[in-house]
Amino acid sequence: MRILNELNPAPLWNYFEEICSIPRLSRNEESIRRYLLGFAEKNNLISKEDPVGNILITREAASGLENLKTIVLQSHMDMVGEKNANHPHNWKTDPIRPVITNGWITASGTTLGADDGIGMAAQMAILTDNTLKSGKIECLFTVDEESGMTGAVNLNPDFFTGRTLLNLDSEDEGILYIGCAGGMDTVGTIHYKPVPVRKNTCALELAVTGLRGGHSGDEIHKGYGNAVKIINSLLIRLSEQFEVNLSHLDAGNLRNAIPREAFATIVTDISDRETVKKTISSFYNNMREVFSDIENDMKISVNNTELPEFTIDMDCQKKLTDAIEFCPHGVIAWSEDMEDLVETSTNLASAKFSDDNTIVIVTTQRSSVESAKRETAANVVKCLHRANAQIKRSDGYPGWKPDMTSEILGITRNSYKTLFGEEPMIRAIHAGLECGLIYEKVKGIDMISFGPTIRGAHTPEEKIEISSVQKFWYLLTDVVRNMPVLNF
Repeated sequence: MRILNELNPAPLWNYFEEICSIPRLSRNEESIRRYLLGFAEKNNLISKEDPVGNILITREAASGLENLKTIVLQSHMDMVGEKNANHPHNWKTDPIRPVITNGWITASGTTLGADDGIGMAAQMAILTDNTLKSGKIECLFTVDEESGMTGAVNLNPDFFTGRTLLNLDSEDEGILYIGCAGGMDTVGTIHYKPVPVRKNTCALELAVTGLRGGHSGDEIHKGYGNAVKIINSLLIRLSEQFEVNLSHLDAGNLRNAIPREAFATIVTDISDRETVKKTISSFYNNMREVFSDIENDMKISVNNTELPEFTIDMDCQKKLTDAIEFCPHGVIAWSEDMEDLVETSTNLASAKFSDDNTIVIVTTQRSSVESAKRETAANVVKCLHRANAQIKRSDGYPGWKPDMTSEILGITRNSYKTLFGEEPMIRAIHAGLECGLIYEKVKGIDMISFGPTIRGAHTPEEKIEISSVQKFWYLLTDVVRNMPVLNF
Protein backbone atom coordinates (compact mmCIF):
# COMPACT_ATOMS: atom_id res chain seq x y z
CA MET A 1 0.00 0.00 0.00
CA ARG A 2 1.44 3.36 -1.07
CA ILE A 3 1.49 6.16 1.50
CA LEU A 4 3.43 8.90 -0.34
CA ASN A 5 1.26 9.20 -3.47
CA GLU A 6 -0.61 12.29 -2.26
CA LEU A 7 2.55 14.32 -1.63
CA ASN A 8 3.93 16.87 -4.07
CA PRO A 9 5.75 16.69 -6.38
CA ALA A 10 3.89 13.43 -6.99
CA PRO A 11 6.25 11.82 -9.57
CA LEU A 12 9.28 12.33 -7.34
CA TRP A 13 7.59 10.84 -4.27
CA ASN A 14 6.21 7.91 -6.28
CA TYR A 15 9.68 7.05 -7.54
CA PHE A 16 11.09 7.43 -4.03
CA GLU A 17 8.55 4.99 -2.62
CA GLU A 18 9.41 2.49 -5.38
CA ILE A 19 13.10 2.88 -4.51
CA CYS A 20 12.30 2.18 -0.83
CA SER A 21 10.95 -1.23 -1.84
CA ILE A 22 14.27 -2.31 -3.41
CA PRO A 23 17.18 -3.60 -1.27
CA ARG A 24 20.28 -1.56 -2.15
CA LEU A 25 22.99 -1.72 0.49
CA SER A 26 26.48 -0.74 -0.62
CA ARG A 27 28.07 -3.38 -2.86
CA ASN A 28 24.71 -5.12 -3.20
CA GLU A 29 23.15 -2.85 -5.81
CA GLU A 30 22.19 -5.44 -8.44
CA SER A 31 18.44 -5.05 -7.86
CA ILE A 32 18.49 -1.26 -8.01
CA ARG A 33 20.66 -1.36 -11.15
CA ARG A 34 18.12 -3.61 -12.86
CA TYR A 35 15.35 -1.28 -11.75
CA LEU A 36 17.08 1.77 -13.25
CA LEU A 37 17.84 0.06 -16.55
CA GLY A 38 14.24 -1.19 -16.74
CA PHE A 39 13.00 2.35 -16.04
CA ALA A 40 15.09 3.67 -18.93
CA GLU A 41 13.82 1.01 -21.34
CA LYS A 42 10.20 1.58 -20.30
CA ASN A 43 10.51 5.31 -20.97
CA ASN A 44 12.50 5.01 -24.24
CA LEU A 45 15.56 6.66 -22.72
CA ILE A 46 19.15 5.93 -23.69
CA SER A 47 21.04 4.06 -20.95
CA LYS A 48 24.39 2.40 -20.42
CA GLU A 49 26.27 0.68 -17.60
CA ASP A 50 30.02 0.69 -17.00
CA PRO A 51 32.11 -2.28 -15.74
CA VAL A 52 31.70 -1.36 -12.04
CA GLY A 53 27.92 -0.81 -12.25
CA ASN A 54 27.60 2.95 -12.66
CA ILE A 55 24.61 3.81 -14.84
CA LEU A 56 24.01 6.77 -17.17
CA ILE A 57 20.52 7.57 -18.45
CA THR A 58 20.23 10.33 -21.04
CA ARG A 59 17.37 12.57 -22.10
CA GLU A 60 18.04 14.40 -25.36
CA ALA A 61 17.50 18.15 -25.69
CA ALA A 62 14.06 19.46 -26.52
CA SER A 63 13.59 20.67 -30.10
CA GLY A 64 15.28 24.05 -30.58
CA LEU A 65 17.33 23.78 -27.36
CA GLU A 66 20.16 21.63 -28.72
CA ASN A 67 22.58 24.56 -28.32
CA LEU A 68 22.28 24.63 -24.51
CA LYS A 69 24.98 23.17 -22.33
CA THR A 70 24.43 19.56 -21.26
CA ILE A 71 23.73 19.22 -17.55
CA VAL A 72 24.71 16.15 -15.53
CA LEU A 73 22.56 15.23 -12.51
CA GLN A 74 24.41 12.89 -10.15
CA SER A 75 23.40 10.74 -7.17
CA HIS A 76 24.47 7.42 -5.67
CA MET A 77 22.25 4.35 -5.74
CA ASP A 78 23.45 2.62 -2.55
CA MET A 79 22.41 3.35 1.04
CA VAL A 80 23.55 2.81 4.61
CA GLY A 81 21.70 -0.03 6.33
CA GLU A 82 21.34 0.62 10.04
CA LYS A 83 18.55 -0.75 12.24
CA ASN A 84 17.70 -0.94 15.90
CA ALA A 85 19.10 -4.14 17.46
CA ASN A 86 15.66 -5.49 18.31
CA HIS A 87 14.10 -4.67 14.92
CA PRO A 88 13.65 -7.63 12.52
CA HIS A 89 14.81 -6.56 9.07
CA ASN A 90 16.58 -8.52 6.35
CA TRP A 91 18.54 -6.03 4.28
CA LYS A 92 18.81 -8.48 1.36
CA THR A 93 15.07 -8.98 0.93
CA ASP A 94 12.91 -6.64 3.02
CA PRO A 95 11.57 -3.29 1.80
CA ILE A 96 11.98 -0.09 3.78
CA ARG A 97 8.63 1.06 5.12
CA PRO A 98 8.28 4.86 5.01
CA VAL A 99 6.14 6.63 7.61
CA ILE A 100 4.72 10.19 7.54
CA THR A 101 5.18 11.97 10.89
CA ASN A 102 4.61 15.68 11.55
CA GLY A 103 5.80 16.93 8.19
CA TRP A 104 8.65 14.45 7.85
CA ILE A 105 9.17 11.05 6.23
CA THR A 106 10.99 8.48 8.33
CA ALA A 107 11.16 4.67 8.39
CA SER A 108 10.03 2.06 10.87
CA GLY A 109 13.10 0.84 12.80
CA THR A 110 15.64 1.31 9.99
CA THR A 111 17.45 3.93 8.00
CA LEU A 112 15.17 5.50 5.40
CA GLY A 113 17.64 5.67 2.54
CA ALA A 114 16.73 9.24 1.61
CA ASP A 115 20.52 9.51 1.43
CA ASP A 116 20.54 9.34 -1.57
CA GLY A 117 17.27 7.77 -2.67
CA ILE A 118 15.71 11.21 -2.90
CA GLY A 119 18.40 12.30 -5.37
CA MET A 120 17.69 9.24 -7.51
CA ALA A 121 13.94 9.91 -7.40
CA ALA A 122 14.50 13.52 -8.47
CA GLN A 123 16.59 12.38 -11.46
CA MET A 124 13.89 9.93 -12.54
CA ALA A 125 11.18 12.57 -12.19
CA ILE A 126 13.24 15.01 -14.28
CA LEU A 127 13.81 12.40 -16.98
CA THR A 128 10.07 11.71 -17.34
CA ASP A 129 8.73 15.27 -16.95
CA ASN A 130 7.17 16.08 -20.33
CA THR A 131 6.45 19.66 -19.29
CA LEU A 132 10.14 20.42 -18.71
CA LYS A 133 11.78 21.99 -21.77
CA SER A 134 15.54 21.84 -21.49
CA GLY A 135 18.82 21.02 -23.14
CA LYS A 136 20.40 17.60 -22.93
CA ILE A 137 20.27 15.94 -19.50
CA GLU A 138 22.58 13.13 -18.40
CA CYS A 139 21.66 11.37 -15.16
CA LEU A 140 24.60 9.61 -13.52
CA PHE A 141 23.87 6.99 -10.84
CA THR A 142 27.00 5.74 -9.06
CA VAL A 143 27.50 2.61 -6.97
CA ASP A 144 29.08 2.09 -3.55
CA GLU A 145 29.35 5.69 -2.40
CA GLU A 146 28.76 4.85 1.24
CA SER A 147 31.39 2.15 1.76
CA GLY A 148 34.27 3.29 -0.42
CA MET A 149 33.17 5.52 -3.32
CA THR A 150 34.39 2.81 -5.69
CA GLY A 151 31.86 3.86 -8.31
CA ALA A 152 33.37 7.34 -8.50
CA VAL A 153 36.91 5.97 -8.08
CA ASN A 154 36.50 3.81 -11.19
CA LEU A 155 34.45 6.27 -13.21
CA ASN A 156 35.75 6.85 -16.73
CA PRO A 157 35.70 10.60 -17.49
CA ASP A 158 34.30 9.83 -20.94
CA PHE A 159 31.31 7.94 -19.51
CA PHE A 160 29.31 11.18 -19.75
CA THR A 161 29.72 14.26 -21.97
CA GLY A 162 28.42 17.14 -19.85
CA ARG A 163 30.83 19.42 -18.02
CA THR A 164 28.32 21.03 -15.66
CA LEU A 165 27.22 18.79 -12.80
CA LEU A 166 24.60 19.02 -10.06
CA ASN A 167 25.35 16.62 -7.20
CA LEU A 168 22.07 15.78 -5.44
CA ASP A 169 23.57 14.31 -2.27
CA SER A 170 23.62 17.07 0.32
CA GLU A 171 21.17 17.40 3.18
CA ASP A 172 20.39 21.03 4.02
CA GLU A 173 17.78 22.92 2.00
CA GLY A 174 18.84 26.51 1.52
CA ILE A 175 22.56 25.73 1.41
CA LEU A 176 24.54 25.44 -1.82
CA TYR A 177 27.68 23.39 -1.30
CA ILE A 178 30.77 24.19 -3.34
CA GLY A 179 33.41 22.12 -1.55
CA CYS A 180 33.86 19.02 0.61
CA ALA A 181 36.40 17.19 2.73
CA GLY A 182 38.56 14.32 1.58
CA GLY A 183 38.63 11.10 3.56
CA MET A 184 40.42 7.82 4.24
CA ASP A 185 40.06 4.71 6.41
CA THR A 186 42.58 3.40 8.93
CA VAL A 187 41.94 -0.16 10.08
CA GLY A 188 43.78 -2.12 12.75
CA THR A 189 43.66 -5.92 13.11
CA ILE A 190 44.69 -7.38 16.47
CA HIS A 191 45.47 -11.06 17.03
CA TYR A 192 44.68 -12.64 20.39
CA LYS A 193 45.21 -16.01 22.08
CA PRO A 194 42.08 -17.87 23.22
CA VAL A 195 42.35 -18.77 26.90
CA PRO A 196 40.11 -21.40 28.56
CA VAL A 197 37.57 -19.91 30.96
CA ARG A 198 38.55 -20.01 34.63
CA LYS A 199 36.65 -22.14 37.13
CA ASN A 200 33.95 -20.69 39.41
CA THR A 201 33.14 -17.93 36.95
CA CYS A 202 30.03 -16.54 35.31
CA ALA A 203 29.37 -14.59 32.11
CA LEU A 204 27.67 -11.22 31.73
CA GLU A 205 26.56 -9.44 28.60
CA LEU A 206 27.06 -5.66 28.59
CA ALA A 207 25.09 -3.44 26.23
CA VAL A 208 25.29 0.25 25.36
CA THR A 209 22.24 1.24 23.31
CA GLY A 210 20.02 4.19 22.46
CA LEU A 211 22.73 6.64 21.40
CA ARG A 212 22.01 9.13 18.65
CA GLY A 213 24.80 8.04 16.31
CA GLY A 214 24.72 9.93 13.04
CA HIS A 215 26.73 10.75 9.94
CA SER A 216 30.42 10.90 10.82
CA GLY A 217 30.89 13.90 8.52
CA ASP A 218 27.77 15.96 9.12
CA GLU A 219 27.43 15.36 12.87
CA ILE A 220 30.91 14.62 14.20
CA HIS A 221 31.02 18.04 15.90
CA LYS A 222 27.83 17.60 17.94
CA GLY A 223 29.40 15.75 20.86
CA TYR A 224 27.22 12.65 20.62
CA GLY A 225 28.27 9.61 22.61
CA ASN A 226 30.45 7.00 20.90
CA ALA A 227 29.32 3.50 21.90
CA VAL A 228 32.80 2.03 21.27
CA LYS A 229 34.39 4.56 23.60
CA ILE A 230 31.72 4.15 26.28
CA ILE A 231 31.81 0.36 26.47
CA ASN A 232 35.61 0.44 26.46
CA SER A 233 35.60 2.86 29.41
CA LEU A 234 33.26 0.47 31.21
CA LEU A 235 35.61 -2.45 30.53
CA ILE A 236 38.54 -0.45 31.93
CA ARG A 237 36.54 0.51 35.02
CA LEU A 238 35.60 -3.12 35.69
CA SER A 239 39.12 -4.39 35.06
CA GLU A 240 40.49 -1.96 37.63
CA GLN A 241 38.25 -3.40 40.34
CA PHE A 242 37.68 -7.05 39.41
CA GLU A 243 39.27 -9.91 37.55
CA VAL A 244 37.35 -9.53 34.32
CA ASN A 245 38.06 -11.40 31.09
CA LEU A 246 36.68 -10.29 27.74
CA SER A 247 35.26 -13.03 25.49
CA HIS A 248 33.40 -11.03 22.85
CA LEU A 249 33.07 -7.45 21.58
CA ASP A 250 30.68 -6.16 18.92
CA ALA A 251 30.82 -2.36 19.07
CA GLY A 252 29.72 0.03 16.33
CA ASN A 253 28.88 -0.89 12.77
CA LEU A 254 29.57 1.25 9.70
CA ARG A 255 32.75 3.17 8.91
CA ASN A 256 30.90 6.41 8.18
CA ALA A 257 28.49 6.35 11.14
CA ILE A 258 29.11 7.44 14.72
CA PRO A 259 28.65 4.21 16.76
CA ARG A 260 25.19 3.93 18.35
CA GLU A 261 25.36 0.51 19.97
CA ALA A 262 27.98 -1.76 21.53
CA PHE A 263 27.85 -5.21 23.11
CA ALA A 264 30.47 -7.14 25.09
CA THR A 265 30.58 -10.45 26.94
CA ILE A 266 32.78 -10.65 30.00
CA VAL A 267 33.67 -13.43 32.43
CA THR A 268 34.14 -12.76 36.13
CA ASP A 269 34.15 -14.65 39.43
CA ILE A 270 30.72 -15.83 40.53
CA SER A 271 31.35 -14.22 43.91
CA ASP A 272 31.79 -10.81 42.23
CA ARG A 273 28.73 -10.95 39.98
CA GLU A 274 26.39 -8.72 42.00
CA THR A 275 29.11 -6.21 42.85
CA VAL A 276 30.04 -6.02 39.17
CA LYS A 277 26.42 -5.27 38.32
CA LYS A 278 26.33 -2.48 40.91
CA THR A 279 29.51 -1.00 39.45
CA ILE A 280 27.92 -1.04 35.98
CA SER A 281 24.86 0.74 37.36
CA SER A 282 27.09 3.38 38.95
CA PHE A 283 28.97 3.82 35.66
CA TYR A 284 25.66 4.26 33.83
CA ASN A 285 24.64 7.04 36.21
CA ASN A 286 27.97 8.77 35.62
CA MET A 287 27.53 8.57 31.84
CA ARG A 288 24.04 10.04 32.11
CA GLU A 289 25.57 13.04 33.86
CA VAL A 290 28.37 13.33 31.31
CA PHE A 291 25.99 13.38 28.33
CA SER A 292 22.97 14.87 30.18
CA ASP A 293 20.80 16.58 27.53
CA ILE A 294 22.70 15.18 24.52
CA GLU A 295 21.89 11.49 24.94
CA ASN A 296 18.54 11.24 26.71
CA ASP A 297 17.81 7.73 25.36
CA MET A 298 21.15 6.14 26.27
CA LYS A 299 20.92 2.80 28.07
CA ILE A 300 23.69 0.72 29.66
CA SER A 301 22.47 -2.71 30.71
CA VAL A 302 23.89 -5.98 32.00
CA ASN A 303 22.39 -9.47 31.78
CA ASN A 304 23.46 -12.96 32.75
CA THR A 305 24.45 -15.04 29.74
CA GLU A 306 25.84 -18.46 28.86
CA LEU A 307 29.42 -19.07 29.92
CA PRO A 308 31.72 -19.11 26.84
CA GLU A 309 34.47 -21.63 26.28
CA PHE A 310 37.26 -19.07 25.84
CA THR A 311 38.27 -15.50 26.63
CA ILE A 312 41.10 -13.46 25.12
CA ASP A 313 44.48 -13.38 26.82
CA MET A 314 44.91 -10.65 29.43
CA ASP A 315 47.90 -9.05 27.72
CA CYS A 316 45.87 -8.52 24.55
CA GLN A 317 42.86 -7.31 26.55
CA LYS A 318 44.94 -4.62 28.28
CA LYS A 319 46.53 -3.48 25.04
CA LEU A 320 43.16 -3.44 23.27
CA THR A 321 41.41 -1.29 25.87
CA ASP A 322 44.42 1.05 26.05
CA ALA A 323 44.44 1.45 22.27
CA ILE A 324 40.72 2.28 22.13
CA GLU A 325 40.99 4.63 25.10
CA PHE A 326 43.74 6.70 23.48
CA CYS A 327 42.41 6.50 19.92
CA PRO A 328 41.07 9.96 19.02
CA HIS A 329 37.44 10.53 18.06
CA GLY A 330 35.72 13.76 17.05
CA VAL A 331 36.84 17.17 15.80
CA ILE A 332 40.59 17.63 15.45
CA ALA A 333 40.56 21.13 13.93
CA TRP A 334 38.13 23.81 12.73
CA SER A 335 38.47 25.63 9.42
CA GLU A 336 40.19 29.00 9.45
CA ASP A 337 38.62 29.92 6.10
CA MET A 338 34.92 29.23 6.71
CA GLU A 339 33.02 29.86 9.95
CA ASP A 340 31.58 26.84 11.80
CA LEU A 341 33.11 24.35 9.37
CA VAL A 342 35.04 21.35 10.67
CA GLU A 343 38.39 21.11 8.90
CA THR A 344 39.65 17.77 10.27
CA SER A 345 38.03 14.94 12.22
CA THR A 346 38.32 11.25 12.94
CA ASN A 347 35.62 8.69 13.68
CA LEU A 348 36.28 5.60 15.82
CA ALA A 349 33.65 3.60 13.97
CA SER A 350 33.78 0.03 15.25
CA ALA A 351 35.64 -2.65 17.20
CA LYS A 352 34.56 -6.22 16.50
CA PHE A 353 35.70 -9.78 17.13
CA SER A 354 36.18 -11.94 14.01
CA ASP A 355 36.12 -15.71 13.64
CA ASP A 356 39.90 -16.02 13.13
CA ASN A 357 40.99 -14.96 16.64
CA THR A 358 41.27 -11.33 15.60
CA ILE A 359 39.70 -8.03 16.61
CA VAL A 360 39.20 -5.43 13.89
CA ILE A 361 39.10 -1.71 14.74
CA VAL A 362 37.82 0.59 11.97
CA THR A 363 38.40 4.36 11.93
CA THR A 364 37.75 7.07 9.33
CA GLN A 365 39.58 10.37 8.91
CA ARG A 366 38.24 13.43 7.07
CA SER A 367 39.83 16.77 6.25
CA SER A 368 39.75 19.57 3.71
CA VAL A 369 43.55 19.71 4.14
CA GLU A 370 45.31 16.65 2.75
CA SER A 371 48.31 16.89 5.08
CA ALA A 372 46.03 17.16 8.13
CA LYS A 373 44.10 14.06 7.03
CA ARG A 374 47.33 12.08 6.76
CA GLU A 375 48.67 13.41 10.07
CA THR A 376 45.47 12.45 11.89
CA ALA A 377 45.63 8.96 10.39
CA ALA A 378 49.23 8.67 11.58
CA ASN A 379 48.14 9.54 15.12
CA VAL A 380 45.46 6.85 14.97
CA VAL A 381 48.09 4.35 13.83
CA LYS A 382 50.23 5.18 16.88
CA CYS A 383 47.28 4.36 19.14
CA LEU A 384 46.51 1.10 17.35
CA HIS A 385 50.15 0.09 17.59
CA ARG A 386 49.65 -0.01 21.38
CA ALA A 387 47.80 -3.26 20.73
CA ASN A 388 50.36 -4.54 18.17
CA ALA A 389 47.73 -4.08 15.47
CA GLN A 390 48.43 -4.76 11.83
CA ILE A 391 47.50 -1.59 9.98
CA LYS A 392 45.74 -1.16 6.66
CA ARG A 393 45.06 2.28 5.22
CA SER A 394 42.83 3.03 2.24
CA ASP A 395 43.93 5.30 -0.57
CA GLY A 396 41.01 7.51 0.36
CA TYR A 397 39.41 10.16 -1.77
CA PRO A 398 40.30 13.81 -2.39
CA GLY A 399 38.51 16.91 -1.23
CA TRP A 400 36.75 19.37 -3.52
CA LYS A 401 38.14 22.93 -3.46
CA PRO A 402 35.54 25.73 -3.43
CA ASP A 403 35.28 28.05 -6.45
CA MET A 404 33.27 31.21 -5.86
CA THR A 405 33.52 32.14 -9.57
CA SER A 406 31.67 28.96 -10.67
CA GLU A 407 29.13 29.53 -13.46
CA ILE A 408 26.70 26.93 -12.10
CA LEU A 409 26.94 28.48 -8.65
CA GLY A 410 25.85 31.81 -10.12
CA ILE A 411 22.96 30.21 -12.01
CA THR A 412 21.74 28.26 -8.98
CA ARG A 413 22.12 31.23 -6.65
CA ASN A 414 20.05 33.44 -8.97
CA SER A 415 17.38 30.75 -9.32
CA TYR A 416 17.12 30.42 -5.54
CA LYS A 417 16.75 34.20 -5.05
CA THR A 418 14.15 34.45 -7.83
CA LEU A 419 12.10 31.49 -6.57
CA PHE A 420 12.20 32.10 -2.82
CA GLY A 421 13.08 35.78 -2.39
CA GLU A 422 16.15 35.19 -0.26
CA GLU A 423 19.85 34.45 -0.58
CA PRO A 424 20.95 30.83 -0.16
CA MET A 425 23.89 30.08 2.08
CA ILE A 426 27.07 29.07 0.27
CA ARG A 427 29.29 26.65 2.13
CA ALA A 428 31.67 23.72 2.03
CA ILE A 429 30.74 20.49 3.80
CA HIS A 430 32.83 18.27 6.08
CA ALA A 431 31.18 15.13 4.75
CA GLY A 432 32.71 13.44 1.73
CA LEU A 433 31.01 13.86 -1.64
CA GLU A 434 31.84 12.13 -4.89
CA CYS A 435 32.48 15.61 -6.33
CA GLY A 436 36.11 15.47 -5.18
CA LEU A 437 36.80 12.33 -7.20
CA ILE A 438 34.83 13.54 -10.21
CA TYR A 439 36.63 16.90 -10.14
CA GLU A 440 39.99 15.11 -10.07
CA LYS A 441 39.04 12.95 -13.10
CA VAL A 442 37.14 15.40 -15.29
CA LYS A 443 39.26 18.45 -15.90
CA GLY A 444 37.38 21.73 -15.96
CA ILE A 445 34.06 20.35 -14.74
CA ASP A 446 31.84 22.92 -13.00
CA MET A 447 29.91 21.54 -10.02
CA ILE A 448 27.59 22.36 -7.16
CA SER A 449 25.73 20.21 -4.61
CA PHE A 450 22.32 20.81 -3.05
CA GLY A 451 19.40 18.83 -1.72
CA PRO A 452 16.43 18.79 0.65
CA THR A 453 16.70 18.69 4.44
CA ILE A 454 17.64 15.27 5.85
CA ARG A 455 18.35 14.66 9.52
CA GLY A 456 19.77 11.60 11.28
CA ALA A 457 21.37 10.13 8.15
CA HIS A 458 23.03 6.75 8.72
CA THR A 459 20.78 6.04 11.73
CA PRO A 460 17.28 4.57 12.21
CA GLU A 461 16.19 8.13 13.07
CA GLU A 462 16.89 9.29 9.50
CA LYS A 463 14.11 11.57 8.24
CA ILE A 464 13.46 13.93 5.36
CA GLU A 465 11.42 17.13 5.55
CA ILE A 466 8.49 17.05 3.12
CA SER A 467 8.29 20.81 2.53
CA SER A 468 12.02 21.01 1.74
CA VAL A 469 11.63 18.40 -1.00
CA GLN A 470 9.19 20.62 -2.86
CA LYS A 471 11.63 23.57 -2.67
CA PHE A 472 14.45 21.28 -3.79
CA TRP A 473 12.34 20.23 -6.80
CA TYR A 474 11.48 23.81 -7.77
CA LEU A 475 15.15 24.80 -7.60
CA LEU A 476 16.37 21.75 -9.51
CA THR A 477 13.92 22.17 -12.40
CA ASP A 478 14.58 25.92 -12.61
CA VAL A 479 18.34 25.41 -12.84
CA VAL A 480 17.86 22.74 -15.53
CA ARG A 481 15.66 25.14 -17.53
CA ASN A 482 18.19 27.95 -17.26
CA MET A 483 21.32 26.26 -18.53
CA PRO A 484 23.29 28.66 -20.72
CA VAL A 485 24.14 28.38 -24.41
CA LEU A 486 27.28 26.47 -25.35
CA ASN A 487 30.38 28.55 -26.03
CA PHE A 488 31.76 27.43 -29.39
